[in-house]
Amino acid sequence: MQKKVFQLLVNNTSGVLSRISGLFARRGYNVESITAGVTSDPRITRITIVASGDDEILEQIEKQVAKLEDVRNIKELKPEKSVYRELIMVKVRATAEQRQGVISVADIFRAKIIDIAPESLMIELTGNQQKIDAFIGLLEGYEILELARTGIAGLGRGTEPVVRLD
Repeated sequence: MQKKVFQLLVNNTSGVLSRISGLFARRGYNVESITAGVTSDPRITRITIVASGDDEILEQIEKQVAKLEDVRNIKELKPEKSVYRELIMVKVRATAEQRQGVISVADIFRAKIIDIAPESLMIELTGNQQKIDAFIGLLEGYEILELARTGIAGLGRGTEPVVRLD
């Protein structure tokens, strides 16, 4: 099993994300993460999908998604030619005695403390998947109350991979 990151530019229409995710569900394709947001052109949405499978399945995914009506462009974001980021928000139980330890771990990763309550801290961190996973690993000595991850967002490096839609 391999992972590939696909970047889609789609028409910003009602139900487009549902139609794309429906294709994955109908065909039994595995989605590791999916993120979507409007681009600088409000008519276009950028969707980043991380899918896993063998070479044949991943090739099939690209072909099937490209056939969808609202898909204007699809390309693979190769790791060596792209930048990926993910956002995590994590709420950690922390007594007054534990608080400084959690803050120290957050500081090492350049994370932000975004909320403090009497018995917990909420932390925000942005980075690649390895950084996020390493951060979570260092929090194992603490009780994680809630955790939310956005999934990967990515862009190709430089100006050559930029796609202009008219």
